[in-house]
Amino acid sequence: MENSRLHPGEGHRDRLRQRFLRAGLDGFHDYEVIELLLTLATPRKDCKVAAKAVMEKFQTLPAALEASSEALMAVEGIGARNVLGIKLIKAVADRYLEHRLLGLNPIVGNSRQLFDYLYLRLRDRKRECFKVLFLNAKNQVIAAKVLFEGTLTASCVYPREVVQTALDHHAAALICVHNHPSGDPAPSSEDIAVTRQLIFACRVMDIVVHEHIIIGNNRYFSFADQGMIRKIHLEYEQHPGSGQAPGEKIP
Repeated sequence: MENSRLHPGEGHRDRLRQRFLRAGLDGFHDYEVIELLLTLATPRKDCKVAAKAVMEKFQTLPAALEASSEALMAVEGIGARNVLGIKLIKAVADRYLEHRLLGLNPIVGNSRQLFDYLYLRLRDRKRECFKVLFLNAKNQVIAAKVLFEGTLTASCVYPREVVQTALDHHAAALICVHNHPSGDPAPSSEDIAVTRQLIFACRVMDIVVHEHIIIGNNRYFSFADQGMIRKIHLEYEQHPGSGQAPGEKIP
């Protein structure tokens, strides 16, 4: 008698859960991941149709996880209650990666781990975000802040504000990160100019810029890995105390 009261999708959702418990998400379609998340707060309803609608609207799993609650609830079958699972898993993933990053010592030279931490947070942003990780003398992360948003040019990223925030946190070094909404992480001439300005301004205050990472679509560009950070530091040493590279203006 008890089984006769089960809704039609109950067996399906139980099979989804068992598949996950046996082998994780291996073999799951992206819509099945969303479906499984929806079931966390949907006690008696088939979630497959709604999950497929979510994927149809947002196209990719990262885009669905990054979507606002309002955008998700605009999808038929998604309500204030069952949106919880999607938003919860994104928040938990962010918290997990943040704790992993804070426990990484040293962080310098681990551009891949930085990318793993920052990818979900920045990849689907529609605007460029410039984030700075502030490090202590042991190269451990002590703070992380988004300082600038919008189209990033040499005229809107202010080295003075970066330096002041570093001093406020008693930081000895920093790592800069920003995203390219286009998906292509290749640095523009403006990105290179901003990096040079920041390195020169920070060196004046005995703060070291270790890295600048650009986040793209499932890939990244590391200024340090490409030898560009070292090159700019050498440029500064040829013009010590100037606060800027020849021909460059610092806003």
